[in-house]
Amino acid sequence: MMNKWAALTGLYVVQGLPHGFFGQAMPVLLREQGLDLTLIGMLSLVALPWAFKFVWAPALDRVTLRSGEFRRSWIFTMNACALAMILLLSSQPLESWLENGVWLPLLLLIVLNTFIATQDIATDAMAVENLSVRERGKGNGLQVGAYRVGMVLAGGLLISQYGSLGWQGALWLVAGMMLLGTLPLWFFKPAQHTPPTQPLMSQWLGFFRLKEAGLWLLLILFFKFGDAFGTPMIRPMLSDAGLSLEQLGTLLGTVGFAAGLLGALAGGWLVSVLGRQITLLGFLLLEALALMSYVGISHTADPSLLRVGVAIVLEHVAGGMATAALFTVMMDRCREHSEAADYALQSCLVIIAGMVAAALSGFSAKMLGYDAHFIVSGFLTLAAIPIVWALIRRGVLKVKR
Repeated sequence: MMNKWAALTGLYVVQGLPHGFFGQAMPVLLREQGLDLTLIGMLSLVALPWAFKFVWAPALDRVTLRSGEFRRSWIFTMNACALAMILLLSSQPLESWLENGVWLPLLLLIVLNTFIATQDIATDAMAVENLSVRERGKGNGLQVGAYRVGMVLAGGLLISQYGSLGWQGALWLVAGMMLLGTLPLWFFKPAQHTPPTQPLMSQWLGFFRLKEAGLWLLLILFFKFGDAFGTPMIRPMLSDAGLSLEQLGTLLGTVGFAAGLLGALAGGWLVSVLGRQITLLGFLLLEALALMSYVGISHTADPSLLRVGVAIVLEHVAGGMATAALFTVMMDRCREHSEAADYALQSCLVIIAGMVAAALSGFSAKMLGYDAHFIVSGFLTLAAIPIVWALIRRGVLKVKR
């Protein structure tokens, strides 16, 4: 039993490590090398494999890289490829990679993210197959929390020691932590997966023929839209309000991380205790209120750190809870034999909706001002409640315990 939880925890930490280092720390390192902001902005392209992983996800339901080892064969292979890519990147200094422009390292990071995204497909599918209905809430709380731990280890703790470690030392540590995170899977034997028998196109389209498929897709698209719309403007607002970089680092890094971790674990536990219906509705309401708690901060000349800290804690706790609840019902929606394809499709919709919302957030804040922006974000979050209620009324969110 513990081997299952240790394996899943380690693998989700592994996924957060490259994102933390290359997604959060890398922009700072590139800026220190004098790269133009427009080129640094291109770094967001490395996340493309996460948005399009649904394209090749069905292959992981059908093909094994080692007989009888469907999920583990893909996870071990993809993690090994990711480790090899990180060691390749560490083979020469960052300055050398950038001598001929940012395009080669950008391409290598896209390849790295393809490996990690594919590992994620197999890991999520393994979780769906090996967690009982009662365990899925806790499992998704663990998923969200472990991913955050990986991001903070590589994007916060590791980068704070970058001065002494250097480019090569930092990447070696990332690789070492990824290796350690993969080891628990060696001692866990997941349930045997049986591949689907229907043609590939029928398997992919089958998800859209499930009961209330249209409403379900609306839920996936809108559940986190308000949060993704509101949160990108938190840092700019607090910076404009006069908070220093050190204060932002403490509040959004240390405090925010702890609150988000607590929210994910508590949210996963509450889903298991209270059920899907109550928690989906309750967490949406809490998330909307948390986003609106930022209203008023931008008009204060010297905002109270306590006031700001309370808003940050509320928003991170609510966000972690809502994410854990959403991921749980996404697992419930997966069809037997098509776990990789179905979960990947849903998670990609969440990612794409979040990308669209984040892209629009700056226009909203500029046109409406920060206060109105966060009010709109709250109402966008509340807009998902009628969808949840309609699914409840139609019996879609009822699951066997």
